[in-house]
Amino acid sequence: MDINALFTEDGMRNFTAEQRDTFMNDGQQIRQMQRIVQARLAQITVEGDRPGAPGRRARKMARKFGKVATMLEKAAAQFEAINASYIHDVIELPERRVKQLESKANRRQRLGIAASGVEAAAVNSLTRSAAAFNGTVPANPQAAGVQPAPQYVNPQPFHFPAPAGADQQLPNIGDFFDQRAAQ
Repeated sequence: MDINALFTEDGMRNFTAEQRDTFMNDGQQIRQMQRIVQARLAQITVEGDRPGAPGRRARKMARKFGKVATMLEKAAAQFEAINASYIHDVIELPERRVKQLESKANRRQRLGIAASGVEAAAVNSLTRSAAAFNGTVPANPQAAGVQPAPQYVNPQPFHFPAPAGADQQLPNIGDFFDQRAAQ
């Protein structure tokens, strides 16, 4: 058999049909042999047999033929499954994928979702992020440029008169934090 011919739809169909027919014919022949063997052995008595022993012995032997016939029928069914699987998973797959892509495109079109719009938004976002990492464009307008150093407000905006005899003033918070160094 030409292996290249096997990988066509007709080639696989012909091969699996031929194998299926062979196994089914063999299974039918084995079933006929099962009946013949059972009938013949049921007639043969061996010296010292009890009543019904030839029939039991015949059924025991015939059961083995039946198992073989069953296996051949299952093998024939598997060849049919091989053909169906080949058609579904290999032959029809490209056509199904094209239909899926068309269905997705039609759905996007119906919903107004343009794939190019999504791609453009992603490209724009990535461009802005790359520019921010390189320092060419600020990523966040709130964090743009150098922030001025924090200015501390005097906790006592009003100067209370000092009590009599006290020439000490309350310290200013600016004395604790050198504001000129932060600038």
